[in-house]
Amino acid sequence: MKTVKSVCRKAAVIVSRLAATLALALGGVGAAHAAANIVIVNLNTPGIGFNDPTPAAPVGGNTGTTLGEQRLIAFQHAAGIWGASLDSSVTIRVGASFVALSCSAGGAVLGSAGPTEVWSDFPNAPRAGTWYVGALAAKLAGEDLTAPTDPHIIARFNSRLGLFPDCLPGSPFYLGLDNNAGGQIDLVAVLLHEMAHGLGFLSITDDETGELFLGIPSVWDYHLVDNRTNTPWVALSDAQRAASALKWRGLSWDGPNVNAAIPQVLAPRSKLDIGGANAGAARGDYYVGDASFGAPLDTTPVSGQLMPVVDQANGTGLACTPLTPANALAVRNNVALVDRGACNFVTKARNVQAAGAIAMVVVDNAPGDVTGLSGDDPAITIPAVRITQSDGVAIKAALQQRSRTRSGVIATLALDPTRLAGTDVQRRMLMYSPSIYSPGSSVSHYSTEAKPNQLMEPSINPDLEQVVTPPRDLSLPLLQDIGW
Repeated sequence: MKTVKSVCRKAAVIVSRLAATLALALGGVGAAHAAANIVIVNLNTPGIGFNDPTPAAPVGGNTGTTLGEQRLIAFQHAAGIWGASLDSSVTIRVGASFVALSCSAGGAVLGSAGPTEVWSDFPNAPRAGTWYVGALAAKLAGEDLTAPTDPHIIARFNSRLGLFPDCLPGSPFYLGLDNNAGGQIDLVAVLLHEMAHGLGFLSITDDETGELFLGIPSVWDYHLVDNRTNTPWVALSDAQRAASALKWRGLSWDGPNVNAAIPQVLAPRSKLDIGGANAGAARGDYYVGDASFGAPLDTTPVSGQLMPVVDQANGTGLACTPLTPANALAVRNNVALVDRGACNFVTKARNVQAAGAIAMVVVDNAPGDVTGLSGDDPAITIPAVRITQSDGVAIKAALQQRSRTRSGVIATLALDPTRLAGTDVQRRMLMYSPSIYSPGSSVSHYSTEAKPNQLMEPSINPDLEQVVTPPRDLSLPLLQDIGW
């Protein structure tokens, strides 16, 4: 049997990585009765966190009468969801707290969680010389390998979120249990996400350097695959692992449970096809980010002349104000091309729709990978997508020669029935591997291109449900792949 001697140091490393993405915390003592018993250990001192006495009105099925009590009930609810989905004879202990975490008026760390230790070569270990997180190792061994006074998972959440002017004012956690967070940050969804990390949904291997932890691979490394060579991380060198972590769409998850569940969970991907007499070198099929507003793309394509909005001195078009007569004439009954920046995406869509556009394509204003368009306005009925800055440059080059109403470049927006969103060419789930390293997010999350959004993407999206299983979510299948 081999244990990590520097347990505390390793736990601190993991929590630090995840803190950049989300946040969580808990307090009090409670248990979720299910196939796996998950106990919440309150690490807060009196008067704060789970012990905050601030009166609170019941919300969304959460009957707590104080802020601290509602936080604990939400945590127990999340533990119950995971407990009902997992199977273990060993009680899982989650040490949790609500504390002040990094935040500002415009952004905040929601929380973080991770395993406190990893084990290898324990009784009944499926693979020799392989790390497993503590809770999973205990399940597989059939006995608790961790000292009874220690938690298997440590978690912290932001106690100040939305409650102070310098910490996302007006955006506190939604503490309801009813999947009805609206535009608020659903604490239960955040907790489900962070608990998954503590249960093993993360890379133990250093995702920036590619170095194995103490020279030993983790079970994660057998399923994380460089899809350009179809080589699992365990068979790559440190340099090769580090390079693959920076390749957008370059990493996939190869596990029987996730692979089998994908067809019932994911929808066809959206795409932008550029064609027409003047398309030239821009002709082709482009990846796009979907919008959270407007009409979703369908198998019935939306197609038209692609016409740029031009309302800036440098030739770009922001569409942040009602379009001029010349721009309105250009986009009417056509697909409007606008640039990101200066106002939100909903405002841009509202203005081009008012001018008669049948769809909107937003070009990013900074290098990076494709992401979606956020916002909400039920009055917007046209579809909208987002493309990368580099793709926008290529497409704009084809639009230089055009009349006031025609460009000769045809944009067609539709679903691709041959590909599922967020998968590679072998229909394996893509993992998050942005071309710019993202501490706490790279490698240990699903791709942001999945549709519908998945719980284990690097951000908590507003359309998430408090669910971890198919047909809505792929979190549990991945945990099953590693041994749960």
